[in-house]
Amino acid sequence: MEIEKKYLVKTLPERLEEFPHSRLTQSYISRNPVIRLRKIETKQGSSYMLTVKGEGLSVRQEFELPLTQEAYEALSHKTEGRILKKVRYRIPLKQGYTAELDRFEGELNGLVLVEVEFPTEAEMRAFVPPAWFGEDVSESKRYHNSVLSEG
Repeated sequence: MEIEKKYLVKTLPERLEEFPHSRLTQSYISRNPVIRLRKIETKQGSSYMLTVKGEGLSVRQEFELPLTQEAYEALSHKTEGRILKKVRYRIPLKQGYTAELDRFEGELNGLVLVEVEFPTEAEMRAFVPPAWFGEDVSESKRYHNSVLSEG
């Protein structure tokens, strides 16, 4: 189960480059249901993931399956729409959660979103975002990556 809040970013945190980060490339085999293909590049190397997401906005089922590079490359020929490229920063928050800040590149350069995942819906509802977070767009389909990939 994925339980998360998503926000636009009002101001970038100080020393952003000092936080752990990875480069993500993701595309979609399907948008209904959402079937996402992702390559994750870190200093340690690359990993690959196939993700299937259920219906919903802030709360929905999510299944992730690791892939080999060969499987990723074979499936990448089956994707549709825009390929999303972004750098994801993992920023610890005082409440004990981790903010995942995405700075988009390419056609979506300038878009910056931040997500926080929660173990329960009650914790999600009680969350008070830090001052650098902007507008809550959790219930807006417009900011789902699958929609952003439509081009």
